[in-house]
Amino acid sequence: MLLISCPNCGPRDETEFHYGGQAHIAYPENPNDLSDREWAEYLFYRENTKGTFAERWVHSTGCRQWFNMLRDTVSYDIHSIYAMGQPRPDTQSGLAPGAPTASAPTSSEGV
Repeated sequence: MLLISCPNCGPRDETEFHYGGQAHIAYPENPNDLSDREWAEYLFYRENTKGTFAERWVHSTGCRQWFNMLRDTVSYDIHSIYAMGQPRPDTQSGLAPGAPTASAPTSSEGV
């Protein structure tokens, strides 16, 4: 069971969300100019990545807002959650450009 941190509502069970497919697929500028094959490729051809993958999700039983998630398809580890329209985060740091950074909790000794 995944615990997904909605950018608007906070951490929620994965049953509250729906998967929306691969993120960062641009709608064709002139869809009427595409051949049937090009249109079919736009609709149905997606990457099947083993490892880190950018996905779209919607919080369907909460705020009903779409967001992107960078998730490992093997381990189910969630690397990053970022707003629609933001570029894919750097996979090394897991942060979207301009995204606020999370600081690690520190103890009372400052360690």
